Amino acid sequence: MGLTAKIRTRDGWAVSHAVVTVTDMTGAQVLRAEADVEGAVRDVNPLAPGPYTVIVTAVGYAPAAATAIVTASGRAEVGTVTLARQGGTELPPPGPWTVDPAHSTVGAVAQHLGISSVRGRFTDFAATVEIAPDDIAKSRVEAVIRAASIDTGNGMRDDHLRSADFLDVARFPEITYRSTGLDPAGSDRWTVSGELTLHGVVRPVALDLAYLGTGADPWGGTRAAFRATTELHREDFAMNYNQVVQAGIAAIGTTLKVELDVQAVQGESLPEA
Repeated sequence: MGLTAKIRTRDGWAVSHAVVTVTDMTGAQVLRAEADVEGAVRDVNPLAPGPYTVIVTAVGYAPAAATAIVTASGRAEVGTVTLARQGGTELPPPGPWTVDPAHSTVGAVAQHLGISSVRGRFTDFAATVEIAPDDIAKSRVEAVIRAASIDTGNGMRDDHLRSADFLDVARFPEITYRSTGLDPAGSDRWTVSGELTLHGVVRPVALDLAYLGTGADPWGGTRAAFRATTELHREDFAMNYNQVVQAGIAAIGTTLKVELDVQAVQGESLPEA
């Protein structure tokens, strides 16, 4: 075993997307490895004896550097490397935040013919986040999506999705989500409870939310990044249309995987263009 390391947050959680780069004293890169789902790095290639610099990077975290001494065995045991959040904060600063639609994505994935996936997104939406100052669990999220803005890259399919068979945008032009609670699921993860209004039906929907970090933007503001996922069942929202093709396979799956990549700007409004 050449190199071993564990990448953790300050609270001891694994950073599964970390990248470890090792350079020799001349600055030449001799190794690059990615952490596994447990935040562990294991490279089997032995290194030449001597001192090395180990640099650990991960999206949303400040880089960390350490020195490793490789012995005659060719092994370098770096131990645990702790990464701090970018900007030095473990949570976004309290107060209002406004989601930037130009740098955010509201997407969904549906199964097609039982063998592949069709991806779509809504292009017209607005959302706000209120980070509570005293208890993060009291924070709130509200979002409004224009149903007619669905875009799957195919005009005929999009028109069908806007019709009464699916979204029925003429009767239900807006999709809304309002949070009702927030429960911790890790150092930078939460389960957001809320109510989704879709196709005229209100249902409780939980989001798996991950906080990716906070940093300055080129316009003098502060931005925070989040990723959230959930699954919806069409029949829960009275969208029961389907077409059965050969062998009893439905043309469109009944489950939708929702993927939200969100960038929010600190404050009650977006910066002027």
